[in-house]
Amino acid sequence: MSADIVVRDVTVDDAAGIVSILNPIIQAGVYTSFDTPLSEQDEREFIKRFPRRGIWKVATTRDHRVLGFQVVEPFATYTGAFNHVGTFGTYVDLDRRRQGIASRLFDATFAAARLQGYEKFFTFVRADNNAALQAYAKHGFAIVGTARRHAKIRGQYIDEILIERWLDPEMVDR
Repeated sequence: MSADIVVRDVTVDDAAGIVSILNPIIQAGVYTSFDTPLSEQDEREFIKRFPRRGIWKVATTRDHRVLGFQVVEPFATYTGAFNHVGTFGTYVDLDRRRQGIASRLFDATFAAARLQGYEKFFTFVRADNNAALQAYAKHGFAIVGTARRHAKIRGQYIDEILIERWLDPEMVDR
């Protein structure tokens, strides 16, 4: 299966495939804190305006069907103090989970991040998304805290788990 997966940089032509993955996840209401479905046009515009230092990898079949994607954006642009930190997001088609797609994305994203000067990743994962927490842990992310009642989805408060990962393992406990 994984030999049939191509991982590459996103293009605006991937917008339809991306929303076809995101919208069912949003509608499920359990894996993300996004709460509003996205249009293909909105996604095209977001891709066009994506930060220059950002990294956006897509995993596709050889016939270009998007199976998943991973996004890294600068943590903050209002100061240079955080230039080494990127926020992280991973999304895989609900029907294609646990098939090695995320692992392929992590490998490609980590390689690109080193070239872009990133040293550390930071993100939030819903506390009730055990599959995502396990996937991130498998790829070296560690829990650093919990933001209680951080999101409110469909009237319900959701805790968010704060996780981070250093690209250089020697930086972990400094």
